[in-house]
Amino acid sequence: MAKSTRGTIKDFPAFKANDDAEALRKAMKGLGTDEDPIMKILTSRSNAQRQQISVAFKTLFGRDLVDDLKSELTGKLEKVIVALMTPAGLYDACELKHALKGAGTSEHVLIEIIASRTTAEINHIKKVYKEEYGSELEDDITGDTSGYFQRMLVVLVQANRDPDSKVNDSVVDQDAQDLFKAGELKWGTDEEKFITLLGTRSNAHLRKVFDKYMTISGYQIEESIDRETSGHLEKLLLAIVKSVRSVPGYLAETLYSAMRGAGTDDCTLIRVMVSRSEVDMLDIRKEYRKHYGKSLLQAIKGDTSGDYRNTLLLVCGGDDE
Repeated sequence: MAKSTRGTIKDFPAFKANDDAEALRKAMKGLGTDEDPIMKILTSRSNAQRQQISVAFKTLFGRDLVDDLKSELTGKLEKVIVALMTPAGLYDACELKHALKGAGTSEHVLIEIIASRTTAEINHIKKVYKEEYGSELEDDITGDTSGYFQRMLVVLVQANRDPDSKVNDSVVDQDAQDLFKAGELKWGTDEEKFITLLGTRSNAHLRKVFDKYMTISGYQIEESIDRETSGHLEKLLLAIVKSVRSVPGYLAETLYSAMRGAGTDDCTLIRVMVSRSEVDMLDIRKEYRKHYGKSLLQAIKGDTSGDYRNTLLLVCGGDDE
C-alpha cells in the first residue's frame, strides 16, 4: 500500500534490525526492564522496520519479541507497544474482531474504522481478517448488528465507492435533491437513500452534494442527519460525512472526545495514535490545534501519565503551539 508522507513515524534512515533486536533484548534481560530504549526504538522505526526487528529477534535469541514485550510490560504501556508491533492491516482487523466478539458489540470502534478507511484499506482489512480469523468481516458484522446500521456498514465494507475522479455535476444536483426529499421533506426518513448515496458515491462527489444540499435546504447535511436519524445509525452517518469532508478532522474530533471529561478512553486514544502514525498524524495534529484551541501534544500531556504518556508523545511527534 502507498506510504503517506503525512505521518510522524517514517523509516529510520540508519536502520539495522540486528542492532535494534540486541538493544531490545538487553532492555528486557535480567532483573527489571529498561522501558526507555523500548519506547525510543519502537516509536522511531516504521511498522515495516519493526517487523524486521521481530524476525531478527527470533533469529538471534530464539524468542518471540511480542511475547517478551507482553511479559515485561503492563497496563496501557503494554497495550500501546503491542499495538505498534502489529502490522497495520492486521491491527485494524484485530480491533474490529475485538469489537465484534463477546457479550456486547463496540459499535463506536466499527464506526470509527469502517467510516474513515479508504477503499484500498477496507479491501486490505477484509483480506487480513479472513486470513487471521477464518471468517468474512461482512458475515461477522451481519451476525452482530442489525437494521439500517448493519446495512450501512455492509455497504461500506463492499468497498465499491466511486473513484474521486468521478464527479458529474448533473448527478450532484439530483443526489442533493434526493437526500433532501429522503429527509427534510419526508414524514419519516428514507434511510435507504442515505445509505446508498453515502456508501457508494466518491468523496469528491459527496463534498459537492453536501454544498448543494446546504443551498437547497438551508441546512448542513450533519444537521439533517442529527434531526432525521438516531442511535448507532446517526453516529455512523455523521462519521461518514465527517470523513468525507476530512478524515484528519474526523479523527481529531475522535481524539478530543476520547480525552474529554472525566476518564480517558485509552483504547480509542491508542488506536487512533498508532493506526494514523504513518498515515496522516501531522494533519490530525493541525486539525486538533485549529478546532480545540490547544495542541494534541498538550492534550495528551494533560490526560495521560508515565511511560504510557511518553510513548504517545513520541508517536505524536511534536507540538503545534
